Amino acid sequence: MLQKIGFQPGINKQLTPTGAEGQWVDGDNVRFRYGTPEKMGGWNQLGNVNQNELTGAGRGLHHFVSSTSIKFSIIGTNRILYAFSGGIFYDIHPIETTTTLTNAFSTTNGSATVTITFSSSHNMSPGDVMLMDNFTAITNSNYSASDFDDKKFMVVTTPTNTTLTITMPSNESGSGATTSGGIRVQKYYTVGPAVQAQGFGWGLGSWGGEDASAITTTLDGGINSSTTTVVLTDASQFPSSGTNFILIGTEELSYTGVSSNTLTGVTRGVRGTTAATHSDNATVTNTSEYVAWGEAASGDLVLEPGMWSLDNFGDKAICLIHDGPCFEWDSSLSNATATRATIITGAPTASRHMLVSTPDRHLVFFGTETTIGLSTTQDNMFIRFSDQEDINTYTPTATNTAGTQRLADGSQIMGAIRGRDAIYVWTDTALFTQRFVGQPFTFAFAQVGTNCGLAGQNACVEVDGAAYWMSENGFFRYAGRLESLPCLVEDFVYDNINLSSGNQMVSAGLNNLFGEVIWFYPTTGSSVVNRMVAYNYFDSSPQRPVWTVGSLARTMWRDSAVFGLPHALSYDAATDTSFDVIGNTEGRTAYYEHETGTDENRNGTITAITANIESGDFDITQQRAQSTGQSTGVATFKGDGEFLMKIRRFIPDFITQTGTTRITLELRNFPNDTQASSSLGPFDITSSTQKVDTRARARAVALKVSNTSTSQNWKLGTFRLDIQPDGRR
Repeated sequence: MLQKIGFQPGINKQLTPTGAEGQWVDGDNVRFRYGTPEKMGGWNQLGNVNQNELTGAGRGLHHFVSSTSIKFSIIGTNRILYAFSGGIFYDIHPIETTTTLTNAFSTTNGSATVTITFSSSHNMSPGDVMLMDNFTAITNSNYSASDFDDKKFMVVTTPTNTTLTITMPSNESGSGATTSGGIRVQKYYTVGPAVQAQGFGWGLGSWGGEDASAITTTLDGGINSSTTTVVLTDASQFPSSGTNFILIGTEELSYTGVSSNTLTGVTRGVRGTTAATHSDNATVTNTSEYVAWGEAASGDLVLEPGMWSLDNFGDKAICLIHDGPCFEWDSSLSNATATRATIITGAPTASRHMLVSTPDRHLVFFGTETTIGLSTTQDNMFIRFSDQEDINTYTPTATNTAGTQRLADGSQIMGAIRGRDAIYVWTDTALFTQRFVGQPFTFAFAQVGTNCGLAGQNACVEVDGAAYWMSENGFFRYAGRLESLPCLVEDFVYDNINLSSGNQMVSAGLNNLFGEVIWFYPTTGSSVVNRMVAYNYFDSSPQRPVWTVGSLARTMWRDSAVFGLPHALSYDAATDTSFDVIGNTEGRTAYYEHETGTDENRNGTITAITANIESGDFDITQQRAQSTGQSTGVATFKGDGEFLMKIRRFIPDFITQTGTTRITLELRNFPNDTQASSSLGPFDITSSTQKVDTRARARAVALKVSNTSTSQNWKLGTFRLDIQPDGRR
């Protein structure tokens, strides 16, 4: 007989598939609306094709509308600050130093390496970005002035404090440059590394340490201080994805891949060490999880990634480098997109986080300097705010509203966001509110939560007067009182999240179109974000919270308030070039518009979004007449698996369906059995499919709904299965 099957909304991974009868247990790229699962919307890469791959890892994203109704997106990667408007990316990164050089170039025939010599210390490190312009000429080389003029380059090595190397797209075919004309070199402000890693090096408490997973081998051939091809005797146990680190002598090197025994994407002299010459058979140690002497393997000394705090003060974009200075960029200027951000006069020079308070309009710095302009006085628990409507005044007087406050609970301020009637401020252990009260105190501070610290700077959002965030020990909500969010995927997330080297990679986003708070995070063994977990505050109740999990990986996410659809950043860590930095070795970031279409569109290439959802096992037993105790021949799904079941057919039902949707019946007789598809399945269903014959037989059956090709979309209805008991054996 035909029987309807229904499942509770949300995914439950706290139970086994057998224990989660009547529930969904797994899925990817799906969401729930009104209790029903559906494939999530597609995404489209923004910007001009082949001129939209941003350098480095996206670590900041902010939207605002100017006073002239122009929409802007400010994007900060770990290397460059961009403004996006009208479908075009503009480089607005601030310049730290400008140096004019003469006869500074040298090249070698057959090599793509260019050595640049400065008359004094260049103060650059591998990975830094510099802009060259005002180039006149280069001699004895196939390279011309146009190959360098108005071009950005990534520094590859710094053999000495007065020399550095860059890599050209092609090898030198001339005899080798020995002289050149004049050139101006502009150094970009350094933001930080693409990923977070364990701290290492003299002065960081790691002297005399050892690697938590001490994998060692030897060099297969010597290398000099500029060599970027590193061949090992045996690289089989070395991590091959993400950014990883090795130690040779006193030099630390990073790499992004492994090809046979050759390390690829190598950067020399990282983490404060200096590139050096190393002989054949020198010991090579994996230092991706370096541990200081006397520390446990899970030590909390970390090198945080390069991040931004972004906001706007009217027409001015306010941009703070994490643990660095703060800049402004005026979008109201007639030539705004041709100008660069400049440092804010009078503002602190080292702060962890920043935002603009509203409606009172103070510029607030968190984890900042106790003495303005003296970065050595940075206090991770100290707050400083400007005078009202004045981002250049921070010294408190009797006639202004500038001021300071130091929080008491925790070791560092992790992050802050604006709420409906207060600013929420998190330390690593607690939650505080910061409310504007006017003179003489300006702001009132109150601790409203303990043991609920923020996982990372971007791991929090606010919606409809409630703050949601991820802590190291669970998910929380604050809307006048602190609540721990019940989570049916909590063990799945926390048993697999990479928290060993800190949490600044965790990022939260709000998708108000569908009532979702989304957290993106890296899993164990990954140095980059590769998973997501989402909470649906529209459909959730205290009795039944609605959660989903998936593989969507985004480093930053912003809601649809300004552009009408959500926007997000996706980081590809593989060594590759971006459209604007020559020699980029830190991967690239794509900028996407979400909830558009059914597929992924990256640089004009359409790829299917593979979505699926799978139920827990359901089984049957026979209903019996109360009077006689005999079988009625009618099945109930509230069985215990005593009887096998025969599924002869099913009737598909979709609320909406585009293209083909695949239905799989996963069969097994015992919980520890491997699931097997029914003999005739899987079944490809179209909108014209009336019924499907199955020939399936098992004690327990799970339903899986999926799609695999482009232009496919679905929203599940209520399926009916023709099921009857079929014996005990």
